[in-house]
Amino acid sequence: MRRIEPDTWAGLAVLLVCLAVGAPTLLGAAPTRMPQLVWDVLFVALLATSLTAAVRGARVCYGVAVVLGWLTVLTAPGSGWLPILLVFTAVLSAYIAPLWAGPLVVALNTVVIAVAVSLTGATFTEISLSALLYLLIQTATLLSSLAIIREQRMRRELVKAHLELRAASVILADTARAHERLRIARELHDLMGHQLTALTLELEVARHHDGSGARVHIERADRVARDLLRDVRTTVGQLRADAPDLRESLSAVVRDIPGLDIGVWIDDDVRPTEEVTMTLIRVVQEIVTNTIRHANATSLRIRIENTADQAVRLTSVDDGRGSPQLRPGNGLRGLSERIDAIGGDVRLDGSDGFRVTARVPAR
Repeated sequence: MRRIEPDTWAGLAVLLVCLAVGAPTLLGAAPTRMPQLVWDVLFVALLATSLTAAVRGARVCYGVAVVLGWLTVLTAPGSGWLPILLVFTAVLSAYIAPLWAGPLVVALNTVVIAVAVSLTGATFTEISLSALLYLLIQTATLLSSLAIIREQRMRRELVKAHLELRAASVILADTARAHERLRIARELHDLMGHQLTALTLELEVARHHDGSGARVHIERADRVARDLLRDVRTTVGQLRADAPDLRESLSAVVRDIPGLDIGVWIDDDVRPTEEVTMTLIRVVQEIVTNTIRHANATSLRIRIENTADQAVRLTSVDDGRGSPQLRPGNGLRGLSERIDAIGGDVRLDGSDGFRVTARVPAR
């Protein structure tokens, strides 16, 4: 079951506050300047458009919600804390509208509040104090929301940079180990291979000399030398071909990513080459980065397995909001290009969460 995030709890709390400040008027305890049923419909429409704007980020719905908020307050001027609704519409601008829209909504909301208070027969001082109070509340909450958004954006960028650095460190370490294996393979081949070849030649010459008693031992030593030379060549070939451990490398990349539960499963029989391993590391890095920045997900599951046609298949899926109409950015295009470069293919699906299915040659 998906964990409920603090933002969701905050949204539920705001909804309850809106219902609370509108309840007296909904129940007929406060007078309205239009038929009660019409005002009730207006209030419900305000909550519906605000909720739709918050969930989907629809600016048209947000604009409608702002206007409905004004009408709701102006048609029930004696409803106490009802102008709190306008505070919430002002805060919502930080998440939906352009930066300049927030101050504009705050200013217009303040004018509406002043007009609503004046409709109750209040004095100029009372009108001024009420308008100033709500102006300060709106300004403070709007600035706080902008600060929170900025902090969240910086945190995502920090996580992305950290992930890139960790992936680069893993690839650098794997590359260093690969170079070390290659160096050892060369030295092993140069030192032992040369000597064993010389030993084999010497034994070959000795075999053609007289002395039947020594011939058996010479032939036995010749077989040992040839077997040892073959083993050295096999070992050198393995040192050159062995790829970095994929499970260890990916575990290092995805470990301790804040705010995202990542699970990676790799079948035991998956043995990709070094080039495929490096590509899979970069692909997983891009998948995690995309999930953090765009998916609004809490968990990500990645599986890597062999297929029947001697290929490696990577499947990842998150529990985020998805996107039925995908518009790949630079990150996803780079992911596809990496896979295409080694002869693989990739499919992206945003209908239920976000799913990536990549297939690459095992060798």
